[in-house]
Amino acid sequence: MPHTGSDLQTRFDAIRDALSAQPAPDERDRLKEQIIALFRDADAKVSAALTFKANVKELVERWKSLDGAPAAAASAAAASAAAASAAAAPTGFTGSGRIDHLGASTFIEKGWSKLSLGDPVGADVALRRALELAPGSNEAETLLGWAQMMQPQYDAALATFQRVLGRDPEYALAHTNVGYICLRRGLYGEAIEHLSRVIRLDLDRKATLYAHLYLGMVYREREMYDDAETFFRKALELGPNLLQSWYELGRVHWFADRRDQALAAWRSGAEANKFNPWGKRCAELLGQVEQGGAPPRTD
Repeated sequence: MPHTGSDLQTRFDAIRDALSAQPAPDERDRLKEQIIALFRDADAKVSAALTFKANVKELVERWKSLDGAPAAAASAAAASAAAASAAAAPTGFTGSGRIDHLGASTFIEKGWSKLSLGDPVGADVALRRALELAPGSNEAETLLGWAQMMQPQYDAALATFQRVLGRDPEYALAHTNVGYICLRRGLYGEAIEHLSRVIRLDLDRKATLYAHLYLGMVYREREMYDDAETFFRKALELGPNLLQSWYELGRVHWFADRRDQALAAWRSGAEANKFNPWGKRCAELLGQVEQGGAPPRTD
């Protein structure tokens, strides 16, 4: 049975009060699980409400199709429903077609696959289609922002993430990617703030994984190589298939004058998956350095 709004608010109030009481370490772990569960239930409630609203629109269309229904009354009913929908829609929701979460999920998966393969343009196309099917999907819009970020279209990506955070200020993956953009713009303090927050709350596995990767990159840029190594190794622990961590770890070792460790890191990345874009980059950099070259200081 779905949780009601009052039930969610009661749970929220209880967690807030418990946090205000400076809980012991064991209690903090329990509260963390409660926060994650509350977040998921709230997200499910929003999705259910959007689906129900779409179904109400279907009733208007069915009413209009009834034999003998006056055209003027039908138009008035449709207009009233559309006005009510527009008034009730959260900021950032667009489109008037039926919400198709199942169809959208196919394009979301396709978009993520394209991102993983280093094809942000293809991801952009797939994720825009997902948003046509499920307007206001935080997942689809955040991944779209990621695709824009990788092109790189930082201003457009920031606008996309801001729409998501306007609907859900705690959406972890949006914070992770805002942290990445801050890194790229040299705003290291702001990058650390966003990325550390994601790691501390640990609400989304993918967001936490990439927050470790990007925070390692922040510390590498600041030439704090030991700290950077710590975050890259944690990223590899959380996601062994995130081969970019091997690539970045090798660069940290190189810049810290640990040549043998750098070569070992790139070799590990290359051997992990020679078809992966970052596995290929590890192999290319390994060959370049073995022939007397050096990795680029900047990406």
